[in-house]
Amino acid sequence: MKKRKVIYYQDELNDEFSTAEIKARPIDDNYKYIRDASFFGKIKHWFWLRIFFTPIATFYSKFIAKQKIVNKGLLKKFKFTGYFLYGNHTHDLGDALIPHFANFPKHNYLIVHANNVSMPFLGKITPHVGALPLPDTKGAYKNFISAIDQRIREKNCIIIYPEAHIWPYYTKIRPFTDVSFTYPIKLDVPTFCFTNTYQKRRFSKKPRVVTYIDGPFYANTDLSPKEQRKHLRDQVYECMCERAKNSNVEYIKYIKKEEDAIND
Repeated sequence: MKKRKVIYYQDELNDEFSTAEIKARPIDDNYKYIRDASFFGKIKHWFWLRIFFTPIATFYSKFIAKQKIVNKGLLKKFKFTGYFLYGNHTHDLGDALIPHFANFPKHNYLIVHANNVSMPFLGKITPHVGALPLPDTKGAYKNFISAIDQRIREKNCIIIYPEAHIWPYYTKIRPFTDVSFTYPIKLDVPTFCFTNTYQKRRFSKKPRVVTYIDGPFYANTDLSPKEQRKHLRDQVYECMCERAKNSNVEYIKYIKKEEDAIND
C-alpha cells in the first residue's frame, strides 16, 4: 500500500481516514458485553490480555512508536478509583495499544466502533481484552451502559476517543461533541485526558509518540446537567489543544479542501 503524504479533508467532525475495510456486525440485544463473569471467562480475559495483548503492546510502544509517557504519575494516584480517559484518535492499530502502559497494570476498557469486534480473527479476541462496541439497539444500549457502570465500580479505566474518526498522525485536536462526557458526570468519577504528540527522531523520518497525561477534571455541579457536560468537555479539549502544540513534525500533511473544489 502506498504511504500517504498528504490528505485532503472536508469535514473535521465526520471525515474518516482509516484504511481498514471491515463490514461491521450489528451490536444488538444479544451482544454480550461482560465476558469474564465466570471462572473460565476470567481465565480467557487474563490469557488474551496478559499473554497475547500485552507483549504486542510492549513491542509497538517500544520499537514502533518509541513512546514516551509524560505525567504518568497522575494516574497512579487513582489506582483504587475508576475513571475515564479521553484521547486524540490518530492511529489505526496504535490507538488500541498506545494507552496500555499509561496506567499499567490497571485494566482498560475501550469504547469502540463495531468494526473492532467484527474482524474475522481479532474480532473474537478484542472483547476479551476490553473492547466495548457502541450499541445499535435500545436493548444493547442498556447492556452497554450497565457494562460501563460495572467496569467503573470495579475500579477500572474507560478509554474514549471523542473525535470518533481516525486521522493518522494528525498533529492538532479536532472539534468533538460533549455527548460522551455524560458518563463520568453520571457516575461521579474523575476524568483525565491523554494527548499523543509527534516529535522528531534523530535517525528516522517516522516521528516518536510522546504521550501527555493531564487531569483530573471534574464537572461543575453548580451548573445544569447540559452545562456540566459542556464545561467538562471544554476543559479536556482546551488542555489537549495546548498539549498538541508539542508536536514538532508533520508526518502526514492535512489540507482542507477549498469550497470551490468541494462543489465541483
